[in-house]
Amino acid sequence: MMIGRLNHVAIAVRDIAAASELYRSTLGAQVSAPEPLEEHGVTVVFITLPNTKIELLEPLGAESPIARFLEKNPDGGMHHICYEVDDINAARDQLVNSGARVLGSGEPKIGAHGKPVLFLHPKDFNGTLIELEQA
Repeated sequence: MMIGRLNHVAIAVRDIAAASELYRSTLGAQVSAPEPLEEHGVTVVFITLPNTKIELLEPLGAESPIARFLEKNPDGGMHHICYEVDDINAARDQLVNSGARVLGSGEPKIGAHGKPVLFLHPKDFNGTLIELEQA
């Protein structure tokens, strides 16, 4: 089996401070400090739940893919889901051989957890952007 545990669900937001406070005060969640990830064009925070995490994404810089997402979804919303895989290169090769499209160069980038990640085209997965992260 290729797909592993659900690592996180990512939600795009316009104001990460306000969204963090909403999760903290209204839902009683533990929220990490904001972390800018310039290579990905986002600022992130993670909300740790007993069984997974929620990632809040705020645009960082003019070329942010999250800025484009928020143009189409002005209130924000679910951006992607992230699954863990044991071997990201083997998973990529198996997916490409099955006809799935890997976004970008096809080479893993380092994600928010310091581990290699890849994104799969949402049109190949029922309209959902999929992130794979090396477990």
